[in-house]
Amino acid sequence: MKKAIILFFLIAGLPLLAQVKGRITSKKGEPIPFVSIVVADTYNGTSSNEDGSYTLNIKEKGQYTLIFQSIGYKTRNVVTDIASLPHTLNVTLEEEQFNLNEVVVSSKDNPADDVIKKAIENRSANAQRITSFDADYYSRGVFRLKNVPKKILGQNIGDLGSSLDGSGNGILYLSETVSRVKYQSPDHITERVIASKVSGDDAGFSFNNASAADFDFYDNYIPFERNAVSPIADNAFGYYDYNLESSFYTNDKQLVNKIRVTPKRENSPTFNGYIYILENTWQLYAVDLTIKGSQMEQELINSLNIKQNYGYNAKAQVWTKNTQVLNFEAGLFGLSSSGTFSSVYSNFSINPEFKPKTFTAEIQSFEDGANKKPDSYWRSARPIPLTPEEAGDYRRKDSLQEISSTPAAIKASDKERNKFKWTSIPVGYAYHNSEENWDISYTGIIRRLAFNSVQAYHLSPGFYFTQYNADRTAYTTFGTDLSYGFAEKRFRITGTIAHKFNNFSRRIVTLNGGTAIEQYNPEKPINKIVNSISTLFFRDNYMKLYDNQFVRLSYEEEIVNGIQLNGSIEYTRKRSLFNNTNFSTLKDAYKPYTSNNPLLLYDPATEADNITHAFEKHNMFRASIGTRISFGQKYITRPDGKENIANGKYPRLFLKYEKGFASSISDYNFDHISAKVNYDLTLGNAGELGLSFRGGKFFNSDNIAFTDYKHFNGNQTHIGKSERYLNVFNFLPYYSHSTNDSYLEVHAEHNFKGFITNAIPLMNKLNYYLVAGYHALAIPDRDPYMEFTVGLDNVGWGKARFLRIDYIRSYNGSGFISDGVIFGLTFLDILE
Repeated sequence: MKKAIILFFLIAGLPLLAQVKGRITSKKGEPIPFVSIVVADTYNGTSSNEDGSYTLNIKEKGQYTLIFQSIGYKTRNVVTDIASLPHTLNVTLEEEQFNLNEVVVSSKDNPADDVIKKAIENRSANAQRITSFDADYYSRGVFRLKNVPKKILGQNIGDLGSSLDGSGNGILYLSETVSRVKYQSPDHITERVIASKVSGDDAGFSFNNASAADFDFYDNYIPFERNAVSPIADNAFGYYDYNLESSFYTNDKQLVNKIRVTPKRENSPTFNGYIYILENTWQLYAVDLTIKGSQMEQELINSLNIKQNYGYNAKAQVWTKNTQVLNFEAGLFGLSSSGTFSSVYSNFSINPEFKPKTFTAEIQSFEDGANKKPDSYWRSARPIPLTPEEAGDYRRKDSLQEISSTPAAIKASDKERNKFKWTSIPVGYAYHNSEENWDISYTGIIRRLAFNSVQAYHLSPGFYFTQYNADRTAYTTFGTDLSYGFAEKRFRITGTIAHKFNNFSRRIVTLNGGTAIEQYNPEKPINKIVNSISTLFFRDNYMKLYDNQFVRLSYEEEIVNGIQLNGSIEYTRKRSLFNNTNFSTLKDAYKPYTSNNPLLLYDPATEADNITHAFEKHNMFRASIGTRISFGQKYITRPDGKENIANGKYPRLFLKYEKGFASSISDYNFDHISAKVNYDLTLGNAGELGLSFRGGKFFNSDNIAFTDYKHFNGNQTHIGKSERYLNVFNFLPYYSHSTNDSYLEVHAEHNFKGFITNAIPLMNKLNYYLVAGYHALAIPDRDPYMEFTVGLDNVGWGKARFLRIDYIRSYNGSGFISDGVIFGLTFLDILE
């Protein structure tokens, strides 16, 4: 038995011995981070960490030539005889000696321009040198916080689970993956994760993936929220100035040109830094480029630096990207953070023949037990050694997890966060039981306090209980929402019970019912906050409401990848409501409230018998079935669920059929079919074109209730509440074009993402984005309605860019109707 145990540990320890390790320093003894190390004429490589330490997986003894390559240092080939493993090899690199005289160019002007022109001419051909590959892939993500204050916005921060030291510095997130990646041009990729590790969470899975970190400078554009122009893109000379700072030879006598890249305009989507290009072949040797967050529409990020090293395989005569390091700096409210995401490609198979169905919609998956690999595995498989800080983070958080997972620690943690505060009643409160995986939540009074002309001030608190499964991928929740209107003196209550079955198809079945007050338009175009302000201060009571008693059963699920199915059936009893208050903060206002009947302008009186109702009180059944088809959708299969990734090349289609039947008023029965297509088209770096088409048709519906009409999302408040206006007519009265017949609406909006404004002097300092749009609506027996819009998006200061301003002109078949300005506040829906 003892021999068996000894043999087990010997076998487990063998991978630890199969390594070459050491430290890489400059002549001054300073560590050199992120050096690319490759075994000559192979694709076995690694990278040094931030402290210059490295490990290289070599399993057999013998003589090897190791190539050490780093930007700014001479590439060094080191021949070493490995007589035993592990083998220690420390290396010193010399700073590169540059010589401009070695460059042979024909340009009489700027020699860098000649190099870049040739790189652009050969860009496509060089990209096609590797049309497919199969490689080992290692990635590590580290997210750090710096100088975190004790409190932010009055809330105690603490040490964030032992992430922070006494100075407010520390690692918030640390994870690693080991995987095998297959790629085929132009955009097919599949990644199988073999091992995954998250600091402080032995059940967690890293979010690192090869697809998200694929930055290819052979492409014209680097994909961010705002596409950035590659320094060797076809149109690069319109965006960059170049300077050939120096040149040097590699060990195999290939000349490398070091070119300084500088944006022509400060806020254009461009990089700043260095690009290294090989003479004659004009391939990439390395990149060291930085882009600001404002240049890629990521305002929270201060800067992102991308370093890539390419290695040469003499046998295959191909340069491959061996290592990539992403470094970012970010900040908000005085809180500073930084991150480093390192990746290593090794053991390439270049241009292999893949079997059919190798590439599917699934771009990443995990092997069973990927997050259960022992430390011995990671010590052998990890190509970039941990820094002392990272190793300490693993030790500290893993120890803390053992302590915090005990019943006593869990109860203590819950006790701390379950404390009832004086703000809990107005703002809200949640009680957690982590041991039994349930919580109770209460929605505060202030969060749902609002005003309308039917209820006056009204309160709508909610109470919910949710029971989760062990890994919190499924749940059952039930609760109630209350509503009381002070002028109406009416109390309403609704109840809900819902069950989510899993985190893969996301099947959810919901049963709810009760009495609710609802807008005539079920899409709720009128924001409660905006309506409260417009009603109280300007006496513009745009929100029109009716009473709904109902019982509804609904279902939704992604039945296959990219196709989501939903349906519902309900019994409903509806009745009209009328204004119950004339109160507003403008005491002497002569302007009356408009009627709560959307078909009328004013109430002739306040007595119920004088009210003209928008529809008759009735009850009926309603059923609907719909689908959402996301063409070309990709996905990641994680052990705890499925993550869908939209494919920007294709549109998204929505189809729906609704039927109202068995109504107490037979004329109110109806059939309604509708369809919608949404499509976003990215036009290089010229911005994004958004398109939305929606149409439908009613049948057997000549005299249906106004609640069942098709209502369009209008706006009379001069306040926009969304980032994009692809589902709204900003000058259309809310119910002026409601229909029970056929309809077609078209929305087109192009956000230039600074393509035009960044070329205008002075305007380019503001980093505002020009936006232009067209919106049209057609219904029978009415002139077509149209809006033309032009405005500025990304308006604000510094990182606060949540404003948008649009000038709008509206027309119908007779000509011009009106014009004006809409002020967009993109955070309003979040607040509601």
